Amino acid sequence: MAEPNPINPCFGCGGANARGMQLAFDRDEERRRIVGRFQLGPEFQGGPGFIHGGIIATVLDEAMGKVCRFSDVRAVTAELNVQYLRPIRIGEEVRVEAFEESRNGKHLIHVGEIHNAAGELLAKGRGRFVVIDPERFRI
Repeated sequence: MAEPNPINPCFGCGGANARGMQLAFDRDEERRRIVGRFQLGPEFQGGPGFIHGGIIATVLDEAMGKVCRFSDVRAVTAELNVQYLRPIRIGEEVRVEAFEESRNGKHLIHVGEIHNAAGELLAKGRGRFVVIDPERFRI
């Protein structure tokens, strides 16, 4: 599994953010998918024993955003829709996968799914990302 970037301050995937999630993802080149495996701790709790819905959305957003690596573009989230299908328990091992559904010019549609170890679909996201010029935004 990949390691978080040690100089990136991003809350979701940055290794330089001690208070962040420090999520890391791998690229599945053959299937053109981003893949991550996690066990989220009690610091990400919402209701008693369960992961907060905003954290689930963050995990999906991070994974879907990383799909841009296959196109070698930078993009920002413009819309994010999440379906919470089953609660995710604190400490439960989950796998997130994300992929490109479609592209229309600067608009990218990505899909992400979170499954448990048994393969059950726990949450699903769909996001619209807009390609940006990194020089213009000094990224």
